[in-house]
Amino acid sequence: MVDVGAFVGQIFVIVLLVVLAIFVIVVLFRAIRIIPQAYAGVVERLGRYQRTLSPGLNLLVPFIDRVLPLVDMREQVVSFPPQPVITEDNLVVSIDTVVYFQVTDARAATYEINNYLGAVEQLTTTTLRNVVGGLNLEEALTSRDNINGQLRVVLDEATGKWGIRVSRVELKAIDPPTSIQDSMEKQMRAERDRRAAILTAEGSKQSQILEAEGRRQAEILKAEGDKQAQILRAEGESAAIQSVFQAIHDGNPDDKLLAYQYLQTLPKISDSASSKLWIIPSEFTEALKGMSAGFAGRRDDRPAPPTP
Repeated sequence: MVDVGAFVGQIFVIVLLVVLAIFVIVVLFRAIRIIPQAYAGVVERLGRYQRTLSPGLNLLVPFIDRVLPLVDMREQVVSFPPQPVITEDNLVVSIDTVVYFQVTDARAATYEINNYLGAVEQLTTTTLRNVVGGLNLEEALTSRDNINGQLRVVLDEATGKWGIRVSRVELKAIDPPTSIQDSMEKQMRAERDRRAAILTAEGSKQSQILEAEGRRQAEILKAEGDKQAQILRAEGESAAIQSVFQAIHDGNPDDKLLAYQYLQTLPKISDSASSKLWIIPSEFTEALKGMSAGFAGRRDDRPAPPTP
């Protein structure tokens, strides 16, 4: 017969061992905490800050230590919705901002501020209104780097005690009112038209200058060419005259030869149809006289015919 008491005792022991094993597992689970890289965990012991867990394996006191939600230590990029800002010349512009920040102290980010993300957004909005409120619209549109620098300095100084470092602030867009955009577009169009007209006039001016310069250079080159041609022709004619004169001088022509050359040259004088008046050099008559005397002398030199 089975002893009921012993059986119950065995069941109790088994249950106790199972409970003890579960307790040990729970204790081990609560005592060991693995923190991922780029995250930090804040540990509270009996409701008070105890330490900050670094990435890796960490040991805790079970049921006494409590780990708060992990804090992301990476640089974060937050884009805030457009904010209406009034400029110095009483124009309302809509500005989008982007803030780059990083949590450097998990304890300060947990205990020094309730919601650091919302605090950064509100601080960015108020600082932006203070900075842009001292600028007119044109300065606000053309001074983005200056505005970014002022925002970063103010935000970094204010969030330092929260364990946050603001590394960069960017103005993503600055949108003026629609009427101002239309006026600016017309102004830009007029400015572009003015610049185009100026460039066209400058181009026409340069073109005319270049054309005049080209014509001047062409005339100069043409005159230089004519000059050189005339010089060369004169030199050629001079050389030809010298050659002819030297040849005549070397040949020592007599009056008969000169008279013959004059007779050959005489028909050329009447070649032109417009020749109405002939000018006969005085040497021509002298040559004719010499030629006549030569012919007469030749007749005198002939032997007389025999008498019958």
